[in-house]
Amino acid sequence: MSSERNPQVIVLNGGSSSGKSSISRALQEILPGLWLTFGVDTFIEALPNGGDSPRAGIIYERDGGVTLSAEYRALERCWYTGLSSMATAGAHLILDEVILSGGAGQERLRSMFGDVFMMWVGVRCAPEVAASREAQRPDRVEGMAREQALSVHNGMVYDFEVNTTNRSINDCAHDVAGWLALDPG
Repeated sequence: MSSERNPQVIVLNGGSSSGKSSISRALQEILPGLWLTFGVDTFIEALPNGGDSPRAGIIYERDGGVTLSAEYRALERCWYTGLSSMATAGAHLILDEVILSGGAGQERLRSMFGDVFMMWVGVRCAPEVAASREAQRPDRVEGMAREQALSVHNGMVYDFEVNTTNRSINDCAHDVAGWLALDPG
């Protein structure tokens, strides 16, 4: 791999049910070295009652929107500080994210990782396809996939993008891995 595209952290950002978690797992199998995968679902699962408690600070709106409390945001900062420390210590990370605040959230996350070299990958999926996937999964809040399919990309600046609407997860993972292996110079 070229040093230009040899990140310590790969951030996959996309809406719910876009295929980020599956791409993360596929990348772990095809990228050289050992990569750890973490994401917003890992963090939420660690919250009281897996995020389904009022104490977790997450409000799932009827239309699929999500509201986060100040307490949630403070704990989220602690989570990312820990992940940043892991990357700084030498761990390679793949972060499976749903950055609800788009570009502002990207800057917030980037600032928490300081000088760690991060690559940003947009994982897109047509809203109707994401909604169909969501309907097949009992652990999803109805309407969230459609709500997030486009909004999580607002203001984001990506190094690379994939679209899972009509491409397999494996093909998308290989696209990312292939792009990382390119020599830009």
